[in-house]
Formats: sequence, structure tokens, C-alpha cells
Amino acid sequence: MSGDKPKILRDTDDAARELLLTARFGAIAVIDPHTGYPNSSRVLTATDGAGLPVILASRLAAHTKALLASPRCSLLIGEPGKGDPLAWPRISLQCDAEQIGSDNPEREHLRARFLRRHPKASLYIDFPDFMFFRLVPASASLNGGFGKAYALTPDDLGPPSGFAALTHEEENRLVAEVESRGLQPAGFRLGIVASTCLIYESRDKKKVIPISQIIDKQ
Repeated sequence: MSGDKPKILRDTDDAARELLLTARFGAIAVIDPHTGYPNSSRVLTATDGAGLPVILASRLAAHTKALLASPRCSLLIGEPGKGDPLAWPRISLQCDAEQIGSDNPEREHLRARFLRRHPKASLYIDFPDFMFFRLVPASASLNGGFGKAYALTPDDLGPPSGFAALTHEEENRLVAEVESRGLQPAGFRLGIVASTCLIYESRDKKKVIPISQIIDKQ
């Protein structure tokens, strides 16, 4: 049994990372600064170069005001399909929200990553009242369906062993390399750049190009 444990843990970590990486939206829960009661909102999500969740929020939104008053929050991610919604994987994270100001050099990187996931956000992403928050996990709970619940630590959610967080420059080089070699699949749009792969999307279809394939072809 002990020989199976590392494999189970790796599979669990990968499932959690995949949920965070591929999610387009989630439900964020905050504490209302006026009433002290929990308040939840649906938010669009993306990830930073390390795979941690990022949201874009208007200063006018109730959850933004709550996060500015107290950074503690919870994020639920996982989209149900047909049948019983509790049979589908989801992950709940307890987080501290870290505001990324307009003068932060990292904002341009997050902006590019967010627009890959949500191209239509270009209509408002640069409005002065919109800001990014990185949701830094303190703990997480992964539920892969009935009888598949796991408690995760922040280390379980970062880049896999042997991989590092991507910088903006590294991402640009990877994307340029794929394009220069004609590796991008026809009819697909680049949606995600991760530390392990590039994911191209077309409606409900995805095609994955592993980083190793890009490096091997250099």
C-alpha cells in the first residue's frame, strides 16, 4: 500500500492544478465589512505564472470592497456536467487576496494571461476602477466526486516538481517558438500557457502541446 501513496498524491495534485488552470469562473465568498455576514459572487478566473488563481474585479463590486477591507476569502471552482452535480470534481480554497495595483510590473503579465482566458474582457480590463487580485491559498479541499475528498496544502497547488513558475518573458518566448515552427493547431486559439504545456481551445475542444515537445524541437 505504501508504494501506491506517492502516485495517489501526484494524481490528486494534478487534478487540483487542472481545475484551477482550466476554470473560466468560480464563486468567491467574502465577509461583508458592514454586516459581518458571508457574501458570495461569481467571478471570472485565470491563473498567474505559478498556476495560482487570479480574478479581475471592479471597485464597485461588493466582493471587491470586502476584499479591500479584509483579504480573507474562499474560492469554489468546478463546473458540473450532466447528471448529479455532486458527482463532478470541484475544489474549494481558503485564500488571502493580494491586490495587484496598476503600477505593479506584474500587472501586464496577468493582463495577458487573463485575456487569453477571457478575450471579451478587453472591453473593460483597462478601466481605472478594475483591478487584479491574486488569491494565495492557505489551504484547499479537493472533492473528485463521491468518496474522493482530499485536504491539500499550498505546496500541492504550485508548479509540479521539476517545473518553475513562468515569467512574462518566458511565456512570450514559448508562444513565439510554437508560432514560428507552425506547431499551433489550425482553428484553435491559445487559451492557457502553463509551466508544463500550452493549451489551445476551439469551442468545447482542447489540444495540448507539452513544453517538452517545444523544447525538444528547439
